[in-house]
Amino acid sequence: MSTEANKLATGELGGVVVGTDAHWYAIRTRSRHEKMAAQQLGMLGIENFLPLVTQTHRWSTGPKMVDVPLFSGYAFVRITYTPEHRLRVLRTHGVVDFVGVQGRGVPIPNKQIEDIKTLLDNKVPFKSVLRLHIGQRVRVKGGSLDGVEGTLLSHGRNKELIIMIEPIQRSLSVDLAGYDVEPA
Repeated sequence: MSTEANKLATGELGGVVVGTDAHWYAIRTRSRHEKMAAQQLGMLGIENFLPLVTQTHRWSTGPKMVDVPLFSGYAFVRITYTPEHRLRVLRTHGVVDFVGVQGRGVPIPNKQIEDIKTLLDNKVPFKSVLRLHIGQRVRVKGGSLDGVEGTLLSHGRNKELIIMIEPIQRSLSVDLAGYDVEPA
């Protein structure tokens, strides 16, 4: 990613000084508006961070390297959470809402944002994973079980899926080793 693009993605072009009581907050953006929202926030002087990763996309004209958001539909802002600052962020083109209960932003520890920046800056290989909870309804992605849904019984190396047939009070347990799952 170019230096100018990185400055744009991190909101370093604006230059508003942020107080010591400022925290990072996740914001939801309109679909495919992450870069536009980050650019607009930066122009308003609001410190923001849009983690981008480079992927190869194949088009009819051939393959091309493209910077895409690491977390599709999300970006981060560092503000002092006041009604004025919150409204300034929400009025930015492409921004939908703060992530949290009833649109009220939940602070994200600085360390977590710095850790993401460290991974990206050092080009450390990683894999994005969904946080799944025991007892959550999930769906298998790919393979011979593609589309099968059930309740996640365990995760990690010994992922297990329970398929329940409620009316007859019976269940089947499936070993999910080697399968990817997503929330159902």
